Amino acid sequence: MDLRYSEEYETFRQEVREFIKTHKDQAPSGGRGAQKPGAGRKWQQLLIEHGYAARSIPKEYGGYGAEPDILKNHIIAEEFAIAKLRPGSSGDPRLVPTLLELGTEEQKKQHIPPSVRGEVSWCQGYSEPGSGSDLASLSTKAVLDGDDFVINGQKIWTSGAMQSEWMFALVRTEPDAPKHQGISYLLLRTDTPGLDIRPMKQMNGDSSFNEVFFTDARVPKDQIVGKRGDGWFVANATLKHERGNLGDPNAAESRFRSIVDLMKKEQLGGASIMEHPVYRDRLLKLQARMLSMKFNGMRIMSSSIKGEDPGLSRWIVKLQGCELNHQMAGLAVDIMGELGILYDGSAYLRDGGIWQYWYMLDLGLIIGGGTAQIQKNIIGERALGLPKEPKQEA
Repeated sequence: MDLRYSEEYETFRQEVREFIKTHKDQAPSGGRGAQKPGAGRKWQQLLIEHGYAARSIPKEYGGYGAEPDILKNHIIAEEFAIAKLRPGSSGDPRLVPTLLELGTEEQKKQHIPPSVRGEVSWCQGYSEPGSGSDLASLSTKAVLDGDDFVINGQKIWTSGAMQSEWMFALVRTEPDAPKHQGISYLLLRTDTPGLDIRPMKQMNGDSSFNEVFFTDARVPKDQIVGKRGDGWFVANATLKHERGNLGDPNAAESRFRSIVDLMKKEQLGGASIMEHPVYRDRLLKLQARMLSMKFNGMRIMSSSIKGEDPGLSRWIVKLQGCELNHQMAGLAVDIMGELGILYDGSAYLRDGGIWQYWYMLDLGLIIGGGTAQIQKNIIGERALGLPKEPKQEA
């Protein structure tokens, strides 16, 4: 396999490096947790102007408007990861591609530009207390009343709901249809009357998860994506993008480089941690897994360029990526020794407590977007063609 880039792409890589060298001081600093809405907008706009964010999103929707080029996208992501810079975005990585694929023209013009510019943020109303892994059994109902859907029910584990202006949610609009066929995909404002958001305290000290209650909340009927009853199809388009984003190999490589720096800086017994064979052995094992994810990403990229189905390689991204990130954060915590168990408020906290935060957050991401067990079932059944897991008859 020849992994060398052509002269055109090497020239483009140099352009990206020159941009980073010139403008890196303008990038928002990384920090613990999600940034507040509006943070980093100037950086985002600068990236859009140069084609390093929202690159292939049409200009009429707020993007740069370049022709899709998977290799250039890969180079951008790789160089920003090497520089340990926060990359730009193309808006919400779940919703924007879903709207580009399945939304109406009015929905694209209304929602994509402010999302791309970072002016609004979105949360996902999927899981319910009685329907997590079996998402199709959701019971939140939406009944059409005139020009509005009237929603009643509850969502849970809604990440970022308190900080988001909009939500995309799954609701049951066809109660008599089979459970996968009676769901619709709605867009709604989080300040809609009758919508109550309650934050949930997490073990990492944050409250990014929320419960959301709907009591006669009215949503205009034109805020449906796709047709009534087609929500399961639309939701799977969204989940496809979400799972790929959770296992981003460039983000894993950036994190690995930070761990290498940490091992060189921290000391044990008068020598840097990098000099200790036990820790170095753990680092090398994680490096092998990180590189395997990187090359798996290249396999997926090659398939996309050829217009082929990447098959098994795309199904493992979320499972392997989330578990790898959690184990890398665990190594960083161990490297810091007793300082690794500190949390907010300590004068000896390293890097603002980001590693402790990631360790707890990544544990949740192994569950979010489909648990590791669910992911293994999906891989076995859809990618490997194994028999489906036996289900108890109702």
